[in-house]
Amino acid sequence: MFSKACEYGIRAAVYVALQSLEGRRVSVIEIAEEIDSPIAFTAKILQQLSKNDIINSVKGPTGGFEIEREDMDAVKLSKIVKAIDGDNIYVGCGLGLRECNADKPCPLHDKFVDIRTDLRTMLQNTSLFELATGLEVGLTYLKR
Repeated sequence: MFSKACEYGIRAAVYVALQSLEGRRVSVIEIAEEIDSPIAFTAKILQQLSKNDIINSVKGPTGGFEIEREDMDAVKLSKIVKAIDGDNIYVGCGLGLRECNADKPCPLHDKFVDIRTDLRTMLQNTSLFELATGLEVGLTYLKR
């Protein structure tokens, strides 16, 4: 459903949020290890997240990545998905056809409209804070 970059982006943002709740900044290397992602790929993803004001990048010897507590509620998964994958998940054809619309629908078009609507609602209503606190209390996991 999401690109690999988007999956890593969500996991990275959630990990940064969790560590920020504990008052810690985290390095690219630590994030990559914790989300099972290649370091160079993780660095590119973190750059996109920082550029889109999802996480903060702090330079210097005590630098790293963090997110302010008050921003965790405001950052919804939809913002992360848009920053990395754009909005194709909401408008693209379920079968990958270029010309799929209500006038010329693919076999999945009508069923996929409802799924996309539900997905958009879930992404717009799920915050980083909600996901980070699930990790914090051990209800959810970022790697197996």
